Amino acid sequence: MIQLQFHSDSASRFIPADLFEQSEKQIQTAYQQLVRQTGAGNDFLGWLDLPEAQSADELSRICQVADRLARLSEVVVVIGIGGSYLGARAVIEALQGPFHPFMNDTRHPQVLFAGNNISEDYLFDLQQILNKKDYSIVVISKSGTTTEPAIAFRIFKEHCEKKYGKAEARERIVAITDRSRGALKQLADQEGYDTFVIPDNVGGRYSVLTPVGLLPIAIAGLDIHRLLDGARQMRACLTTKDDTTENPAMQYAVIRNFLYHNGKKVELMVSYDPSLFYFIEWYKQLFGESEGKENRGIFPAGCIFSTDLHSLGQYVQEGERILFETVISVNQSHHTLAIPYDEQNTDGLNYLQKRKIHDINLIAEEGTRMAHVDGGVPNLRITIPEISENSLGEMIYFFEFTCALGGYLLNINPFDQPGVEAYKRNMFKLLGK
Repeated sequence: MIQLQFHSDSASRFIPADLFEQSEKQIQTAYQQLVRQTGAGNDFLGWLDLPEAQSADELSRICQVADRLARLSEVVVVIGIGGSYLGARAVIEALQGPFHPFMNDTRHPQVLFAGNNISEDYLFDLQQILNKKDYSIVVISKSGTTTEPAIAFRIFKEHCEKKYGKAEARERIVAITDRSRGALKQLADQEGYDTFVIPDNVGGRYSVLTPVGLLPIAIAGLDIHRLLDGARQMRACLTTKDDTTENPAMQYAVIRNFLYHNGKKVELMVSYDPSLFYFIEWYKQLFGESEGKENRGIFPAGCIFSTDLHSLGQYVQEGERILFETVISVNQSHHTLAIPYDEQNTDGLNYLQKRKIHDINLIAEEGTRMAHVDGGVPNLRITIPEISENSLGEMIYFFEFTCALGGYLLNINPFDQPGVEAYKRNMFKLLGK
């Protein structure tokens, strides 16, 4: 039974009571296109079965290589861009929290990321860290020629070989790439790197449950089996229930589509827990690349509240009414921290002394939701019991499934990204390639 729950009661005043009945034919068509794999882009639906399809042998090898790199390394640099790093980073940072680098956890290496920008200072500063640390590299690229990761890999491959010698560097470099072709596959075969395969039928933004995400997550010391268990539970729910009233992904997709066609062009994905910052970044890429084409699609944006209530909150409350919110609500924190009593009570906070800080956070969430709904912003809510491997696995599969349904409701192919090539063509021309 899944733990994730979807709530739409705070959007009820913005949608008709019989919306699911009105949308039945449309959502059933989209659902059947997806689960029967007959819709546009159906050659990229391998992610649908990933939670079940990962073999015990593959998972064992992922864990073995992760353990080897962990023994060799204080730092592991994961080189990739877009879906080749966002999913792994989302899970790692959600579970480790923002202060993990300061926790002196010597059991597992620190996972750092490169190849997701072309900042010279970023690459230089990372190189200075690697001068002082034992490290390994996981490079992720289907082709091996994507500009940002290719530049980073060229720099850090050379650095690794100079620091350790070519023979030892081979033990410290792992490539996740195409099964049989591409520049990175050719180099990996030539150098003798350990390799893992990016399945041909899984696009980058849907690849977190392949070695693309699982290897870095395992290196960080997190439980990839529990992550897959969560995804497996969600898959069992979503692929067997074709009744919209029982299928939370169908409900979410229908409501999003209705709001979009009624002027709500921007979805603000919100969490009140800052550890979900990169999960929201992953969501932005998943939905932005999947839905944003042919001059249509909801614009995916993200906020961490209550932080961003002190910057964007005014706009959300009283700006143009083009927004709706989806809030990822976490029921329980992992720790308890008491608010101390102060005799002078200068700050006026003694009335909160017996309150848990997490409870105060949930009340801030509820108060904000009430204000935004009153201000004309529909609110959807996704609740999970806590941030864990299991709940993250459920959310990953839930959002992937909803995203695919959303694309089919828009009558587009949710699995291509033709617009991404436009900036590359201009960049190559300006560089004289």
